[in-house]
Amino acid sequence: MKTEKNIFIAFILNLIFSLIELIGGLFTGSIAILSDSVHDFGDSLSIGLSFILERKSKQKANYKYTYGYVKYSVMGSIITTLILIIGSIFVIIEAIKRIINPIALNYNGMILIALFGVIVNLIASYCTKDHHSLNEKSVNLHMLEDVLGWVVVLIGSILIKFTNITIIDALLSIMVALFILFSALNNFKEILNIFLEKTPNDINIKTLKKDLLNIKGVIDVHHIHVRSIDGINNYATMHIVVKKYDSKLKLIIKNKLKELNINHSTIEFEEEKENCDNKECY
Repeated sequence: MKTEKNIFIAFILNLIFSLIELIGGLFTGSIAILSDSVHDFGDSLSIGLSFILERKSKQKANYKYTYGYVKYSVMGSIITTLILIIGSIFVIIEAIKRIINPIALNYNGMILIALFGVIVNLIASYCTKDHHSLNEKSVNLHMLEDVLGWVVVLIGSILIKFTNITIIDALLSIMVALFILFSALNNFKEILNIFLEKTPNDINIKTLKKDLLNIKGVIDVHHIHVRSIDGINNYATMHIVVKKYDSKLKLIIKNKLKELNINHSTIEFEEEKENCDNKECY
């Protein structure tokens, strides 16, 4: 519920500010601010969609979705991250155009709107800073992009006002866009690893196997598979070879897995003389 609330607050703040930008852009005659109002309105739509998908992800498991709906949250993260990547590339292209063909801007009006923009987006960024899900992390990255963007507008406007070097605004915009693009690509890689069912970064299979083999009564561990559905909750399946099955041993193993940040585990026990067709799996 906290993640949903944080994303909803970010959505409302972003939507209100995009409308303020639209009015401010018309008032100051600034094409830069008008363009950013369209960008922020698009951000609002993606964040609103993230909020809907985050709520959907909280639904309980059923016969159709036996793992629940947690991947809907990851879908929200994908959409938001892709918009960030596309938006950053667009900003870089537009900034290069402005270096080639500089345009006149009302810097005094931009300074006032930039100050307000920094404050509003800082609040939205703070609300989503805890990253309870990849979805919230992506929304936070969106807010960080807007904070940095408006800091750039503020610094650029002040510098240009006193130096009259108009390409400063474009150069700073490219720097911010490259930073956001790099962060978004890293986030997208993390999401891709989930869909490829790569072993989570916080899990070391060799260490896991060694810890389980140190438990009294465990002879061998094989057919180990560990994955994450949403980037937070880790799931594991494995075969445990024992001399004789003991329900107490099962509890010990599950507690050890929880210590290793695996809260969902499915264990198949095999006796020492039993033949396993899947032994070739790690």
